[in-house]
Amino acid sequence: MKCFIILTFLASSASVSAFSEFTPTPDTPASPAPTSNGAQFMAGAVAPLGFFDPLGFSASADLNTLKRYREAEIVHGRVAMLATAGAFAGESLHEGPVISHLSQTPKVLWVFLLFSVSFIELIRAQIGFVEPEKVPMDQPGLLRANYVPGNLGFDPLGIAPRDPLEFKVMQTKELSNGRLAMIAMIGIMAQEAVDHKGIGEHLFG
Repeated sequence: MKCFIILTFLASSASVSAFSEFTPTPDTPASPAPTSNGAQFMAGAVAPLGFFDPLGFSASADLNTLKRYREAEIVHGRVAMLATAGAFAGESLHEGPVISHLSQTPKVLWVFLLFSVSFIELIRAQIGFVEPEKVPMDQPGLLRANYVPGNLGFDPLGIAPRDPLEFKVMQTKELSNGRLAMIAMIGIMAQEAVDHKGIGEHLFG
């Protein structure tokens, strides 16, 4: 449990992070390992780790590769946040660990989920990615030049700031929460697989 707490703390502060400006800002922690592509100035670098890329994935990455890394991180973070919230909601409505709920899901719901996810992914591909017939063979998964990873234009409540610096701060908050949720969901599934008890039972029972 102590290791899990440490990991969640690191997840909330780690960063090879959200794509936005590539210029330093007053609240951007100093980077111990500057990169020529400006990755150290991407949103998501927060104290105490600042720009965190111990394996050097960003060092040799070009701009499009960095954007694809960021797109993947944001998408996985959003899914993890929904999954974590769903885990607690599911266990409050049904008995048993949430990992056992999949086998109890009606087939009609699986069909609905399949079409819903496919529809969302199709929209994301159309908005963010260059058409396959226009992509060079050596640049698979090419993102549009003006596309900001994760920004699908879906903001029904109008909470996205118009100021670039404020927008970058919001990106960092989303990334931090997404990273925390990814590690939290891994911890939930691992714990439930080991002792077959729901996470709610561990925390509140």
